[in-house]
Amino acid sequence: MCPRSASLGEVLSPFFRYPARFKGRPARAVVHNEDMTSADLEELRRLRRARDLMDREYSRPLDVPALARAAFMSPGHFSRRFREAYGETPYAHLMTRRIERAKALLRRGDMTVTDACFAVGCTSLGSFSSRFTEVVGETPSAYRARDHQDSRTVPSCAAMVLGRPRRARAQPSRIEEASAATAP
Repeated sequence: MCPRSASLGEVLSPFFRYPARFKGRPARAVVHNEDMTSADLEELRRLRRARDLMDREYSRPLDVPALARAAFMSPGHFSRRFREAYGETPYAHLMTRRIERAKALLRRGDMTVTDACFAVGCTSLGSFSSRFTEVVGETPSAYRARDHQDSRTVPSCAAMVLGRPRRARAQPSRIEEASAATAP
């Protein structure tokens, strides 16, 4: 017997969130298939095309205007819609992918931090090291020097998912703290 097939909303729900234009709903609620129009689906396809380009061509010099061209959108609209759909900016997504690939190169142990930095498409070793430390929690040199023998027994597909860098949530701004303190 075949398993129950998933609805379109169930399949797309992890990938698409409500844009602010859906009135009366929170800006980041999950979309269900009855709420998605063909224009929303087409926009999601174009955003996914740009995201796939980042995942595939992470070592190339990519910027928001180039990614927006791949999605057939203006740079400002692309940035806003990408953030609404995926919960992070295009640049943050690209840097996360680059750091993910750099971690794999550094785990091998045969590349220097500088070589890994340039191999993943970063042009500044200082910026790469700062971002790597921010996302991973340790410097690239310390990560490279650490023993990675235990991770060699994990299949590469699982290692990619389990080793994916996760950004810590930003601290609330003072404005949010002040408004929370004065709220009844």
